[in-house]
Amino acid sequence: MSRKATGPATRDDGHKPVILALDDDPQVLRAVRRDLRTAYADRYAILTVHSSKEGMKVLDTLAERRQELALFLVDQRMPDVTGLQFLLEAMERFPEARRVLLTAYAETDAAIVGINQVGLDHYLLKPWGPPQERLYPVLDRLLEQWWSGRRTVRRQIQVIGHAVSSTTRAVREFLTRNGQPFSFLDAVDVDRDSEIGQLLTGPGGVPGAALPVVLLPDGMVMFAPTEEDLAEQLGWSASSSLPHYECVIVGAGPTGLSAAVHAASEGLRTLLLDAQPNPGGQSARAPLIENYLGFPSGLSGEDLTRRAAIQAVSFGAELMCPAEVVGLRREDPAKIITLADGSEASAESVLLSPGATYRRLEARGASRFEGVGLYYGLSAAETRSCIAQRVLVVGGANTAGQAAVQLAKYASEVTLLVRASSLSAKMSPYLADELSRTPNIAIRLRTTVREFIGVDRLERVVLYDSEGGALSEVETRFVFTFIGAHPHTDWLGDMVERDDRGFVLTGSDLVANGGEVPSEWSLERAPYPLETSIPGVFAAGDARAHSVKRVSAAVGEGAMAVDLIQRYRVSG
Repeated sequence: MSRKATGPATRDDGHKPVILALDDDPQVLRAVRRDLRTAYADRYAILTVHSSKEGMKVLDTLAERRQELALFLVDQRMPDVTGLQFLLEAMERFPEARRVLLTAYAETDAAIVGINQVGLDHYLLKPWGPPQERLYPVLDRLLEQWWSGRRTVRRQIQVIGHAVSSTTRAVREFLTRNGQPFSFLDAVDVDRDSEIGQLLTGPGGVPGAALPVVLLPDGMVMFAPTEEDLAEQLGWSASSSLPHYECVIVGAGPTGLSAAVHAASEGLRTLLLDAQPNPGGQSARAPLIENYLGFPSGLSGEDLTRRAAIQAVSFGAELMCPAEVVGLRREDPAKIITLADGSEASAESVLLSPGATYRRLEARGASRFEGVGLYYGLSAAETRSCIAQRVLVVGGANTAGQAAVQLAKYASEVTLLVRASSLSAKMSPYLADELSRTPNIAIRLRTTVREFIGVDRLERVVLYDSEGGALSEVETRFVFTFIGAHPHTDWLGDMVERDDRGFVLTGSDLVANGGEVPSEWSLERAPYPLETSIPGVFAAGDARAHSVKRVSAAVGEGAMAVDLIQRYRVSG
């Protein structure tokens, strides 16, 4: 059976990325070599070694040659060292490589240790045959992940700007979230005699206010482009193609993407709208989601939402981004969605999943440093800028904890600032334990930020300890904030019922505490779960009142909403 090869073509220098297999059993090693060469030899160099000592020599050689290593496939039980011990040392040389452990039987303890200590991606039981079912699907997925994050890939897009500029950061974040390979060059480091230097300062050059400059593969040069400009030039602009849809989904976060996948797979004509040029919502910025079912070593929000968007489109859903929704009205039995450009989309049913945004810090000077020291959320663009830096993270829920763990891999010191007296109220126990085990993470309870201080960029912050009533100053260039969210529901006005914080009321919440069905309700039956005060209009995810603010819950609600939409279509 033929298979499509996974991974990159040979590099420009002629070297293929390496897959390294290690096992002290010659028979097993021959079988590993055979299966790996059968599937991957056209794109990867397959190296096999029988001892950890030999393996380390190979790694040293690869490092000297600056050759890439894509994946480790290592036996756990060897006479000199365990597979986990080998990986622990090997990851210092090739931290981006994917790691797979081979075991003779289900070694649960080793797997758990591997996940926690070496970021183990998967473990396989011997024998792994047939490889088409038990080996190749696993390795294909891991090699695809490695390829997506590959640092040495030849870049297609170049960004030139100031590293501390909020506009430059926005461009870098946009490209990162959309999986677009690019290289970044700080304008301060530009050689003024170079071609790029002439572009910036020579005759016909552009002033600093026009930064960042984006050089596209086709030779186009863009000065200080907006996300909409980039989306248009990269061919991502879209408009709806049908006059009427069976399901229109507002918001392309995990909830909306999940609903789009399920609705389209069930044959519903589905339109997915999002105000941002790229799908994923805030979850796309999550550095690592560790409690998502089936991914024991976690996965990034960017990877999850990118895969979901591809999956939704592959089933036939129409994805329209950017498309800002500004209104909803009833023309029974249809619902009409109005967009910011004046266009409209007609729907039999509507799912509201517009998500929410982080609340802003109410501290003196905060607005001055947004994007130049103070960040809401976390993306890869900022993570890499924090190498060897002292970083502050504000918040006491899971998102803040996950960000602290991710930043600790790069920063010299991470301090988590928590307003509450403990982490137990809002943070999962497993994550709180991980924070306590990470040596370069400090936790300051009952602490808030009072002031941001700096000249051109953030230099230090003033903290307030509510227990001791004392103020203190901390030097830092990076503060990341996760302090709750505001739902994107203002555009709904009085069209559907919302609570006093703007979250959409659904199902039993509409008649809570002995209340009556809303006056605008036109059916004899009570609202379905997730159904709003308008029949056929549903709400799910972070913008719904009393929803569980977890990615897995959001995905589940998206699937559940489609089932309820089908019930509505059948029985009204």
